[in-house]
Amino acid sequence: MPTLVPTLADVVALFDEWYPPDTADSWDAVGLVGGDPADKVRRVLFAVDPAPVVAQEAAEWGADLLVVHHPLFLKGVHGVAATTPKGRTFTTLARAGCALLTAHTNADQAVDGVSQAMADALGLADQRPLVPAERPGTGTGRIGTVAPTTLRGFAETVAAALPRTAHGVRVAGDPDRPVRTVALCGGAGDFLLDQLAASRADVYVTSDLRHHPAGEFLEQEGPALVDVAHWAAEWTWLPVVAAKLADALATGPGNRLETRVSTTVTDPWTFRI
Repeated sequence: MPTLVPTLADVVALFDEWYPPDTADSWDAVGLVGGDPADKVRRVLFAVDPAPVVAQEAAEWGADLLVVHHPLFLKGVHGVAATTPKGRTFTTLARAGCALLTAHTNADQAVDGVSQAMADALGLADQRPLVPAERPGTGTGRIGTVAPTTLRGFAETVAAALPRTAHGVRVAGDPDRPVRTVALCGGAGDFLLDQLAASRADVYVTSDLRHHPAGEFLEQEGPALVDVAHWAAEWTWLPVVAAKLADALATGPGNRLETRVSTTVTDPWTFRI
């Protein structure tokens, strides 16, 4: 049986179908960053951040494509010399013949996207978007239910479900508070605090919560808060999209596509005292 090897253009077409670039926020930078669409893709590495250490991992594994959540070039640049971290990332990938593809806010709201993957990882049932979008099933964040538990018990479930980081899981609220309805947003979700203050959710799970917004939110006696590492929350999407790509390109025994999810922790916080 002949070996069927997809091209980079084939992979990009699938991502454009699953996570349409036109659904990304206007400030975002998504899509193909580097690589020739005609090149063959046999190995794909998935990671949250396009950090130099991740680029090196991709090069050493022999990846043909690195798929990341966070953009490498979110702001305009005038060069990609290896004298800067971003330049080193790009140079390492280019030397290794590894393309780079970003799915950021277009993957946040999508079906099988970041927030849904996080909700699945935390065991939410009866899921729906917190803020529905035009396409069915898509939208910002997710809300659903879990088996009756306490805030402490739920926080322990969160800690067990997400990759371990130095950040850990921070909780604001009565440890014995009953928890049944859970709202969440993968990544930094404080922009939803005002909307959730008067909601019927028992707890809101997100990342990067700041002192004053969190304190003012709790004063309204709405949901409790669970703050998790940004990297860990979004990492839950990687196994989902890796399996999705592998399934889509499983054209038979001759298919040689390999996928790997990076476990390199690129969360910026490295230890606590």
